[in-house]
Amino acid sequence: MKFLMTYAAKPNTPPPTPQQMAAIGAYTERMMKTGVVVMTGGLVRPTRGIQISCESGKVSVTDGPFAETKELIDGFALVEVASRQAAIDVATEFMQVAGDGTGEILQVFEPGGPPPQK
Repeated sequence: MKFLMTYAAKPNTPPPTPQQMAAIGAYTERMMKTGVVVMTGGLVRPTRGIQISCESGKVSVTDGPFAETKELIDGFALVEVASRQAAIDVATEFMQVAGDGTGEILQVFEPGGPPPQK
């Protein structure tokens, strides 16, 4: 089963220290070697972001920066694990390394695969 995990640092949190970045890097490297983490990355702040929307078939593209930036995602990981609980365990371990913040765990729909767990 694959899950997309997101992480957003708590608002107004200072940038990670070099030690925190090293710990996150070591954790990520370890998880990639085990095959749990398929892909991961940090995201550029919204000053360089692009919003795209579609309404009634009309697509609109807007370049940042954006005034409303309450819910920003700082990074993501695509993981492959055996169960929903295993995804929660991986996310919990990452949050303890990354520090204060919030995240989401979203199961990836895979055509032909088992239905998403509740």
